[in-house]
Amino acid sequence: MRVPGLIYSDSNLFPDIEKDNSCDQVYNVAHLPGIVNMSIALPDIHWGYGFPIGGVAAFDLNEGVVSPGGVGYDINCGVRLATTGLSRDDVTPRIKELVDSLFSNIPCGLGSKGKIGLNRRSLTEVTKFGARWAIRQGMGDESDLERIEDQGVIESGESASISDRSFERGKDQLGTLGSGNHFIEIGFVSRLFDEKVAKSWGLYLDQITLMIHTGSRGFGHQICDEFLSRMIKSVGKEKIDLPDRQLACTRLNTPLAREYLTAMAAAANFAFANRQILMNMAQDTWERSMGLSPHELKLHLLYDVSHNIAKIETHCVGGQPNKLCVHRKGATRALPPGHSLLPSFFAHTGQPVLIPGDMGRSSFILVGAKGSMEQTFGSTCHGAGRVLSRNEAIRKTKGRSVEQELLNRAVYGRSAGRKTMREEFPEAYKDVSAVVDVVQKAGLARKVAKISPIGVIKG
Repeated sequence: MRVPGLIYSDSNLFPDIEKDNSCDQVYNVAHLPGIVNMSIALPDIHWGYGFPIGGVAAFDLNEGVVSPGGVGYDINCGVRLATTGLSRDDVTPRIKELVDSLFSNIPCGLGSKGKIGLNRRSLTEVTKFGARWAIRQGMGDESDLERIEDQGVIESGESASISDRSFERGKDQLGTLGSGNHFIEIGFVSRLFDEKVAKSWGLYLDQITLMIHTGSRGFGHQICDEFLSRMIKSVGKEKIDLPDRQLACTRLNTPLAREYLTAMAAAANFAFANRQILMNMAQDTWERSMGLSPHELKLHLLYDVSHNIAKIETHCVGGQPNKLCVHRKGATRALPPGHSLLPSFFAHTGQPVLIPGDMGRSSFILVGAKGSMEQTFGSTCHGAGRVLSRNEAIRKTKGRSVEQELLNRAVYGRSAGRKTMREEFPEAYKDVSAVVDVVQKAGLARKVAKISPIGVIKG
């Protein structure tokens, strides 16, 4: 190990963490060239490809590496939260009608195709301009951009090194939710922890919210897959000794690294555009379903965060500012008050941090805290974290109706297939309340509000 491994947890969560090989993956990541300070895992840690999900690692630009396994297959999978002017009493009586309408109008499920057909030229524009592309097509407002991480675009996104196969997979998937743990959720603010911050963000008790969780779909998956294959071949040439071939990487000063980072940024921009479009589709559906005007619905973006990304950022190391390549895989940026990257309306509070839980319990809105910059390269957890594999979840739910179990919890759910509901049933995940308690006690982020679900669409 070139650096120590550090896992944020407590005595209640750690037994679940030890059930898979994710702790070994923290150990393995600590062997990579140029890693700085620590190989870090957050309390939602579970096994992933190469890096653990819930992992953070930063690398020196001269000696360090970039690894697609440290970003993940779903590049810029992330979460978007919007608030409304509606209360719980306004929506609960009509939640079935609303969820059914959203499910009918928003394509979801494995391999789903959207209504926005793209050719090579238009998809290239998406990869360059991100959420701004969608806004230029009339899907959203310019003011949304300041409420999206990186203003909805990573400027280094380029398409030159992206294959025809990647474009083919992506051209019909913009404006689709996808499958697995991706979701659209209608919830309400069920508790406030920091009333001052909540008020400044426009949050109040019983307020209805919209949460969207998805990423770059098959476009990003194909890019990840192809660069992993290339890096597996390059490791020997670069004389990088790996404890696990899934950590395939290349040094940051190589042409291959530059190609990957620009292609990854292009996929990230696709994901930013995708979430922007899905929010616009949800708004149109919601207004039609409930007979509301935009003024009555008052759907406004609070924030949109990435949690599968690698970025060149400046961090303090040994008392000096250093540019590093920070990998966040299943980890969310959590900038504290006063950080230079925050827009003016978040400068005094810190960055909103969106932590979705499972579809039957709750999610949380946090705010970035000073400890994140001191300990985790400005990062915190990204969700609850799985405790059961998808196969285990299927076995556990044999003969059960997860849809009915959700109804018993006052949550109406729809999915593209019953298998998805079974894979994603609540007990397949840690209790997100315990996860956010750990990061709050560690000083990485603070709780602002709790959101309880009343309706959910799964891919």
